[in-house]
Amino acid sequence: MVRGTQRKKLYRTMQGRMVDIEKLRSMNENIRAVGNMNVNARGDILGPGGTISKSKEQVIKEYYEAPKGVVADTPVKRMAIPTPIPQNKVVETKVINPIKEPQPIEGIKQAKKIDIFKPKTVETKTPETKSGIDAALDGIE
Repeated sequence: MVRGTQRKKLYRTMQGRMVDIEKLRSMNENIRAVGNMNVNARGDILGPGGTISKSKEQVIKEYYEAPKGVVADTPVKRMAIPTPIPQNKVVETKVINPIKEPQPIEGIKQAKKIDIFKPKTVETKTPETKSGIDAALDGIE
C-alpha cells in the first residue's frame, strides 16, 4: 500500500446511488455556510457581499499566537471601594406596603373565614326505647 495516494471514499445512499463526500466538499467549500457565523464551508471569515475578509489560515494563526491562560507573576490585588458611613445621621424608615385585612368587594361573593380546623366527630346512637311489637317480642325466646 502506497502512503501518498489516498483512496476515494464512496458512500452508498439508501436509494443505491454512490456519493463521493470529498468531491462534494471541495466543490462547495467557497459557498456560504448555514448559520450566523459569517463563514464559508471551508472556514474563511466572510465580509460584506460574501467576499473573504480573513482566510482560514489567518484565523488559525491568530488563534495560536494569542496567549491563553498565562498566569501573571504577581497577583492583582483588587481594592473594594468603601462606602461612606454617615456620622451622627438619623435614618428614617417608612413602611411602604403595610399588611391590611382585605376589604370585601361589592358584587363578589366572599369566602367564609375558617379559624381552626375541627375534625368531624362520630356520633354514637343511643338505645331507643322499644315500643309496639318489638317490645312484645323482646321477652320471648
